[in-house]
Amino acid sequence: MTIQQQVHDKAQIDLALEASIYIGLAILLATACLLILRPFIPLLTWGVIITVATYPAFRKLQNILGGHETLAAAVSTLILLAALIVPAILLAHGLVAGIQSVTAHVKDGTAIVPPPPPTIESWPVIGAPLNRVWGLASTDLTEAVKSFAPQIKTVLPGLLSASAGFGLIVLQLLLSILVTGVLLANAQAAHEFTCFLANRLFGERGPEFQQLAGTTIRSVTFGILGVALIQSVFAALGFLVVGMPAVGLWTVIFIFAAVVQAGGLVFIPAVIYVFATASVTKAVIFLVWCIVVGLMDNILKPLLLGRGVTVPVAVVFLGAIGGFMAMGVIGLFVGAIVLSVGYKLSLAWLRGPSVANQET
Repeated sequence: MTIQQQVHDKAQIDLALEASIYIGLAILLATACLLILRPFIPLLTWGVIITVATYPAFRKLQNILGGHETLAAAVSTLILLAALIVPAILLAHGLVAGIQSVTAHVKDGTAIVPPPPPTIESWPVIGAPLNRVWGLASTDLTEAVKSFAPQIKTVLPGLLSASAGFGLIVLQLLLSILVTGVLLANAQAAHEFTCFLANRLFGERGPEFQQLAGTTIRSVTFGILGVALIQSVFAALGFLVVGMPAVGLWTVIFIFAAVVQAGGLVFIPAVIYVFATASVTKAVIFLVWCIVVGLMDNILKPLLLGRGVTVPVAVVFLGAIGGFMAMGVIGLFVGAIVLSVGYKLSLAWLRGPSVANQET
């Protein structure tokens, strides 16, 4: 080995060492930034999702207001805050009213649970035990609660956590809407940043992937969350008309179930309760109403999801459950959207430019 070759090899080693140091420092810096921003990642993610989903409407509002970006962002923020605060207040009022009603019944010693209908005992498999438990609850709720004390102790922490999670998600959404307002007020700069990021990550296909990500976010936001909220409104109307106790609680449960594509399951105990406590005519009408609300997504989803951006139900379900386990209640909504975007981008990358262009 000549001296010149030794010098060349040493220079290559020095360059490799220097590059390794730079890469290590970059990784450390990125890790430190992620650790610092970790508590705010769900907040920022949800803010970006709301921004992307509402951007077309924001542009129309901006044109109406004469092109004033800041004013349009302020108006959009106020509209979004009103759309969140009003339903949250109504749901909270329903929950409080339900709790107060139960408390009043307990203090007065009156029956909270109506007696079961005679036909329940003849139901196969579940008839006898359901009739026994229901009858005990209708005559002596305290004794019924005592008989299920071990199960209640197991479930109670989860219920309390979910209740706290509901308040937390409202707070997170309020902060996310404020983030949305800031992003909309700087929409042009944010658009340029996303263009630069997409080009750096995907090269020539950057604009294609940027458009696909935006389209998927908007379609899944309106097609999954939008449909779930619309169904929840109609379900709440049904609960309210038939006189279901704790309508707010039923509605919250239905919203979460509808996001994971299982809203129809919530109607089963509701229908059983109405058949047991109301007239046959009223119960049948409520049953038909539940069927209509349950099938409503078959009409709304194709309209709101849009052509070419459909996402399998399994992806939405896994995203919602995985997001819930990773980020709490807000992850139930964010996870479905993020995994859907990842799914569509992965398909576009695997299939190549021609297919990806067709999907956009």
